[in-house]
Amino acid sequence: MPTRVLFVCLGNICRSPLAEAIFVHKIRELGLAGDLIADSCGTANYHISDMPDPRTIRNAFKNGILMSHLGRQLSAKDLDSFDLILAMDQSNLAHIKRLGNASQHLHKISLMRSYDPIGKNLDVPDPYHGDEKDFQEVFEILDRSTDSLIESLRSNSNETTDKTSQMGS
Repeated sequence: MPTRVLFVCLGNICRSPLAEAIFVHKIRELGLAGDLIADSCGTANYHISDMPDPRTIRNAFKNGILMSHLGRQLSAKDLDSFDLILAMDQSNLAHIKRLGNASQHLHKISLMRSYDPIGKNLDVPDPYHGDEKDFQEVFEILDRSTDSLIESLRSNSNETTDKTSQMGS
């Protein structure tokens, strides 16, 4: 059964769809598309069914990443459907944790940058009011955090496989 990862930001047009696109690109390159599945959403309802911000799309393309996403809003159902839920900042993390059924899912909710080897547990800055440099900074943060995230997911998968095969011995 594949591991399902959800990336969450405020409007689902800058950070979270970029994180999703980077993740999908990397898992395809690694041949893990059947093992890992990604989606993204926003805590606010500002951009439901909208494409990502054009600056995000341009930045992703400049970095070799193609995007295909329409904005959607986080729902309590997402907490049941996903194995790992990664917020882009403290504000969105708090919003996720206030959802009706969040108390039973706290073990799988964390910050995206908890996987950042450089800036653990910091916010991914919102580039919306910034310029190209800000979008590139966000790309670099998400790119290295995603590498660490995938490494962690693969390691956890290998541990589970090892335990299962030991039980069968």
